[in-house]
Amino acid sequence: MTRLAVRHNAVNLAQGFPDFDPPEEIKEAAREAIRAGFNQYAITWGAKPLRDAIAAKYQRWYGIEIDPEREVTVCCGATEGMIASLLAVIDPGDEVIVFEPFYENYGPDAELCGAVPRFVPLRPPAWTFDPDELRRAFSPRTKAIILNTPNNPTGKVFSREELEIIAALCQEFDTLAITDEIYEHIVYDGAAHVPVMSLPGMRERSVLVNSMSKTYSVTGWRVGWVLAPPDITASIRKVHDFLTVGAAAPLQQAGALALAFPQEYYDKLARDYAERRDLFLPLLERAGFRCFWPRGAYYVMTDISNFGFPDDVSFARHLVERVGVAAVPGSSFFSNPVNGASYIRFCFCKKYETLKEAGRLLQVLTCV
Repeated sequence: MTRLAVRHNAVNLAQGFPDFDPPEEIKEAAREAIRAGFNQYAITWGAKPLRDAIAAKYQRWYGIEIDPEREVTVCCGATEGMIASLLAVIDPGDEVIVFEPFYENYGPDAELCGAVPRFVPLRPPAWTFDPDELRRAFSPRTKAIILNTPNNPTGKVFSREELEIIAALCQEFDTLAITDEIYEHIVYDGAAHVPVMSLPGMRERSVLVNSMSKTYSVTGWRVGWVLAPPDITASIRKVHDFLTVGAAAPLQQAGALALAFPQEYYDKLARDYAERRDLFLPLLERAGFRCFWPRGAYYVMTDISNFGFPDDVSFARHLVERVGVAAVPGSSFFSNPVNGASYIRFCFCKKYETLKEAGRLLQVLTCV
């Protein structure tokens, strides 16, 4: 969709990257690191200042004690962190539970590992799951459950009560929870992010994947990390070494500075994205979309049934080619494309003027 947006000079609300700069302090820290000579390999599993900063942040925010020497692996973004984690713990034939709609990589990641994905639906408008349906997805062959909260593409923030249901099943079936928490600081309307790792009984069976990309608006830096118990970390580090060797050394130095930002930075981040959401979603609704208002992350799933198109792909092509706005077909997020045929996902991590222009262009749409 980004390629189509470029081809048709459309407003790109498809791929989830900001069209504004990261904080100047981070950029200057990266420049300074290059000038200071951090231009060769860092330690494979992460430069010590960054690993120390990661451990300090989780202690400060969540009270989770992390050993930076044995429980942190710095990798090339959360994308690599997820596949490295799965390759480290999954054997062919193992089952992996995935909530859907899901971030596009999770299903293919499981299949690349030889795992059998078991999909459990999240149902609108609040994207809730049925605890009994989730229980039926577990079996003696279940090695892991993948959980993304706050969630892409739905914007769902799993509540503590929901996480406790998941945690209890993980303990009952001796299953790992592999969590993608990349949007942890982008939450709205009083929602709170709770790491599964922080729940009773989950410290030794959780693998937490995160990244600088979304929190610090540096999606192109590709600096992420995985937190896991020492035995699992040892396996993840081996896989990571053979996948990418290591993340960019100067950017790791800048990351150590970013993770020490004060509370005010994160409060402002959430406020700014809430303002973008509150600006853009009414424009979508005015154009005829039914919006499922997100409580976290910076995406909105919309129902396109009112527009009379046969499916999401044809509608997305119409949007980018005829209207000048790029979005992602909802079928991208489902194991069976038919289940996503009435959805389109927009991202709103853009300048205010970008969102206003997209809203203006979308007003030409007509409903049936």
